[in-house]
Amino acid sequence: MLPWAFAASAVAALVSPMLTGTLADHHVSATILLRRLALCIAFFLTLTFWAIKRGWHPVWILALIQLQHLCSAPSWGLTTQLVLAKLPDPSREFGPLRVWATYGWMAGGLLVSLALSADSSTLSGFAAATTWLAVAAFTYLIPSPRPSAPLTSKPWRSLFGFETFRLLKHPRHRCVFISAGLLSIPLAAFYPYAPLQMKELGLSHTSAWMSLGQITEALSMYLLAPLLSRVRLRTLFITGIVIGILRYLLMATDAVPGVVLGVFLHGACFTLFFIPGQFYIERQIDPAMRYRAQALLTLLIGGFGNLFGYIGCGWLQSSCTSTSGNHWQPFWNILAGAVFFVGIYFLRAYGPSTLDTPERLAPQPQPATTN
Repeated sequence: MLPWAFAASAVAALVSPMLTGTLADHHVSATILLRRLALCIAFFLTLTFWAIKRGWHPVWILALIQLQHLCSAPSWGLTTQLVLAKLPDPSREFGPLRVWATYGWMAGGLLVSLALSADSSTLSGFAAATTWLAVAAFTYLIPSPRPSAPLTSKPWRSLFGFETFRLLKHPRHRCVFISAGLLSIPLAAFYPYAPLQMKELGLSHTSAWMSLGQITEALSMYLLAPLLSRVRLRTLFITGIVIGILRYLLMATDAVPGVVLGVFLHGACFTLFFIPGQFYIERQIDPAMRYRAQALLTLLIGGFGNLFGYIGCGWLQSSCTSTSGNHWQPFWNILAGAVFFVGIYFLRAYGPSTLDTPERLAPQPQPATTN
């Protein structure tokens, strides 16, 4: 059931982000959308963990998990674009601001493990629902941006933002979006199976141990401001991929030091690839399409990538399990190899690095069809 529960987020990311991206671009303020989504997330989280506590049939629990993810999948792209749209200088200001989300993630892990002792308890879900209610309340303090002119007609293709896929006709856009989706396939193994491996190695309070990844994420966020003004995006993308390979090779040692260090490197891998991808959208995509472009990135990462990742990594983990237990060395080595091949594709498809110098990537509106 574990791979299918995680795959629910991927299924949701195939549907709801593009719809909400279109609504935010043309019909409804992104702030209002985020508020409504936060309330729905809190409701379905509460119902889901109540159902788990009451021992409902797994099918009903999976259905509730799916409904919760349909509401939560668009929140990442909405919040990112809301922040980027309000910053006078996103390159310098986004990292120090975004790091507070990392602190929140770390605080959540420590709260669940140490304060609530709820690593395997439904109490963690009820705490998460309470947090989303706080998010909904906080949106009343956020200015509500006006959407662009509404669409004159609402055919299903326009409503679900399918015209955004034309961005993939541009070679560099296609490379960034497709690489992000491919990289998320092997990365999908981290959260389901790293805690399982740590438990087998005798490490308790796994939520607290997993929060180590947010330490390097926080450090990388602080480094983003000087890096984005001095280093090409291509270099940041490649660095994130290399760290992703190293992280899984360390976890393949199946020893406490290697696994802990691998978890520690997770934040740097995430920050140095996926956050520059969001900056790429802010800098290179027509403002009238940016919510939809962020939604497309969410679809490829959280939808196609995670769907194939959770199910594929679940199959791989089962293949690496025998009567003697889990065999983590081949499991992580195969995934490290997958990240390596994503890096090869990116290097071949991205093109000359001289085209993405910090000066040439200064924020400026560009026609979406010529990017």
